[in-house]
Amino acid sequence: MSRQSFITEIGEWLVDQALSEPDIVTMFDQVCHRLYAMGVPVSRARLTWPTLHPLFTAETILWTRGEPIEFEQFRHQEETSEAWLRSPMAYMFDHDMDMLRRNLTGPNAIRDFEVLDELAEMGMTDYLIIVTGFEHQGDSLDVGKQGLFVSWASDREGGFSEDDLVALKRIQRRFAAACKSVVQRRIARNITETYLGKQAAQKVLEGAIRLGDGDETRAVVWFSDMRDSTALADTMEPQAFLAMLNQYFEATAGSTIAHGGEVLDFIGDAVLAIFPFEKEEDKAGAVAAATAAVQDALRTAQELNAERETDGLVPFRFGIALNVGKLMFGNIGVASRLSFSVIGPTVNEVERIEKFTKALECPVLVSKEVASLQPDMWHSHGQHSLTGVAHKCELFGLSNQHNHSGRAKAGKPVALNA
Repeated sequence: MSRQSFITEIGEWLVDQALSEPDIVTMFDQVCHRLYAMGVPVSRARLTWPTLHPLFTAETILWTRGEPIEFEQFRHQEETSEAWLRSPMAYMFDHDMDMLRRNLTGPNAIRDFEVLDELAEMGMTDYLIIVTGFEHQGDSLDVGKQGLFVSWASDREGGFSEDDLVALKRIQRRFAAACKSVVQRRIARNITETYLGKQAAQKVLEGAIRLGDGDETRAVVWFSDMRDSTALADTMEPQAFLAMLNQYFEATAGSTIAHGGEVLDFIGDAVLAIFPFEKEEDKAGAVAAATAAVQDALRTAQELNAERETDGLVPFRFGIALNVGKLMFGNIGVASRLSFSVIGPTVNEVERIEKFTKALECPVLVSKEVASLQPDMWHSHGQHSLTGVAHKCELFGLSNQHNHSGRAKAGKPVALNA
């Protein structure tokens, strides 16, 4: 089979990939192997593309012949690191270039970037970066103005031939077309998961985008609310208050996510989250995860508040409530502006339960349904009338040995409740 036939065959395969939903790591691995099979002496290749993610600015895949493929994500601050600023890619950004080639050995060798010395030491003889532009994706995606970066390295004596370069350019253009749809789907998932949570994002991406779409589910519901936020917002500098608010969210929302919960909404300074389960026998596990998140939140808040007090800053305080039961999980709002959230008596009750954390001077309160699954962990605070709930509810707080909030005399918690 001629090289042209190989290129055509790989191109047709990439069209099929573009029309499906390939895994980008697997697809790049296969492209590199197919190029090597057609005689292009690729021994190392790196694919880099922009992303839109609260933590990461770009994603990259490293392929080395004969070794496991590697996937990595670059955090936002890494784009200003010294290593990045000295890289060939940064140079290409600054000079609006779409291709850069360097011979690494022989009389025409140029090794003007640190990475090229490293590649030469690995036995590489030739290095090529090709940029395939994507349509502009917005000011926040500087890399997106450039598109897909692929660096190709060869260990063959003499490096890439002219025919090799032609093949790499042609294949990369088709590969970029397949990658673009994959990258856009990844970005869409990043955005929906960031703003909706993983479970809600999955439902939305599967087509649940009409008013009323949703279904009944069972879950442990978490509701936490910050104390004195209105007064603090009025008396603190805006940036200082925002920093404190994010520390509170780190302790509460961060702990729920770390233990498998899903944050559905930030209601001002309140956090609404769920720990869903499908079967009755799974309920105990969901409750255990939620209570582990509670303890983690209390510990994290203690640590953060200790640092704040050392720095002369006001500590933040909050209450947490847990309830368990059936709820409706779906779209509410109006047809043109929806919110994917949970509604039902279980949700209404947990919000009312949280209000008693201040009245009872207890940082955490749970319903009887939650406490009954961990009887050694909770003690009763008696029956209470919840606003809008016909029957009285027995509320339970953490027993002393399980309370990591810190306690004052007579068992009263400090720091976390006002």
